[in-house]
Amino acid sequence: MDTFNQLLQGFITAGTPVNLLWSLLGCTIGTAVGVLPGIGPATAVAMLLPITLQVEVTASMIFFAGIYYGAMYGGSTTSILLNTPGEAGSMVTAMEGNKMAKSGRAGAALATAAIGSFVAGTIATVVVTFGAPVIAEYAVRLGPPEYFMLMVLAFCTVSAVLGKSTLRGLTALFIGLSMGLVGIDQISGTARYTLGVPEMMDGIDVVLVAVGLFAVAEALHVVLFEGRVVESQNKLSRVHMSLSDWKRSFPAWIRATFIGLPFGCIPAGGSEIPTFLSYATEKKLSKHQKEFGTTGAIEGVAGPEAANNAAITATLIPLLTLGIPTSNTTAILLGAFQNYGIQPGPQLFDSNGALVWALIASLYIGNVMLLILNLPLVGLWVKLLKIPKPGLYAGILIFATVGVYGIRQSSFDLFLLYAIGLLGLVMRRFDFPAAPVVVGLILGPLAEAQLRNAMSIGEGKWSVFLDRPMSLTLVIVVIAVLVLPRLVKLVQRMR
Repeated sequence: MDTFNQLLQGFITAGTPVNLLWSLLGCTIGTAVGVLPGIGPATAVAMLLPITLQVEVTASMIFFAGIYYGAMYGGSTTSILLNTPGEAGSMVTAMEGNKMAKSGRAGAALATAAIGSFVAGTIATVVVTFGAPVIAEYAVRLGPPEYFMLMVLAFCTVSAVLGKSTLRGLTALFIGLSMGLVGIDQISGTARYTLGVPEMMDGIDVVLVAVGLFAVAEALHVVLFEGRVVESQNKLSRVHMSLSDWKRSFPAWIRATFIGLPFGCIPAGGSEIPTFLSYATEKKLSKHQKEFGTTGAIEGVAGPEAANNAAITATLIPLLTLGIPTSNTTAILLGAFQNYGIQPGPQLFDSNGALVWALIASLYIGNVMLLILNLPLVGLWVKLLKIPKPGLYAGILIFATVGVYGIRQSSFDLFLLYAIGLLGLVMRRFDFPAAPVVVGLILGPLAEAQLRNAMSIGEGKWSVFLDRPMSLTLVIVVIAVLVLPRLVKLVQRMR
């Protein structure tokens, strides 16, 4: 009953007129961001981080959460109508959704995507509601050795999952870890790697890095490397589903939700894998095999879209309970928490319970808002695709510049912003993922502190990581994550 009482209190907080407006604004911006190809929720949250520093923390987190899951809803629109996925998780939706649109069934495809997102998002939110406090309760018992190994596991999985290759992911991670070393040493109090620049004494700001890597790099990449693409938009039919569509979609929504949930919960999450798994499952179980890849099968839209949203919502569990981000956007959300002096982890439910439960309650409210925004107003969102790209990305650059300058009113920050933006441009050009940089920058100093604490507990002996059962288990898991994929590839080559 305690969980119900806390959730009810969360609804009271999230249901205030101001917080409802922030949720609506976040959902609206998120949907627009999802519709516009190439921007994505990570870029939007990074771009808006500086301007919300003066906003009350609960309202700010509700706003960012609205952008986060709103973008997942909106991404299906451009995937289905233009065959242009706004996010990696929408790639599979485009495969069958665009075929349905070309066959004159765009309305049914958009409807099953929106309703499937609502169903999966709601079920996943229930799992977050009841699962996160339990995980947090057990996580409190972990000590420095376990936390350090958890962070090492996060480094390994995030760099492997978010990058096209492990080497690229690890390279990006080490860039972030190097940035995290800049500033005052936590124990000795001496300055490290500041190059004599006073502005570097406090370290490199997470907001600045996030805005540079995502917003600035994205805008520069579009301007310099992406030519004008002529996109063919399919005619939008009435947004509704027939009885047959409902019968075919409902089982796919439920199956996909439970495929997506585990991938969000574990610190190796991501929505790409469960969407492909869901698509493969629906293709195997469907009685309408001939529709796949030809006229478009509605199960091939319903399943992947539900799996995508279930995984995205469930990523809040490792973020809130362990302080471990498993996607681009949760990495930036972690930075948003830290801007307010809040460190997500097992103590969060005790130290900032009102904020956490208001955030969880806002997920339920946001899901309803997004269903209302997506079904009747889909025609309006499609018109956003007509915004000229030069004006759109020029606006993003101006917004990013003004926002970062407003943090400390430092011209040095602007030089650093565009230097990091150029680094992000090079990384994007050569397929290096940006998220591990942010993860390394945020978790690096925390991992360093936990390592030092663990070594103090073990009196300088590395065996401290093997003496404790949970820590030893995590060491084995880390080794398995690093070794097993290579063993599988080796066995496949030998065959």
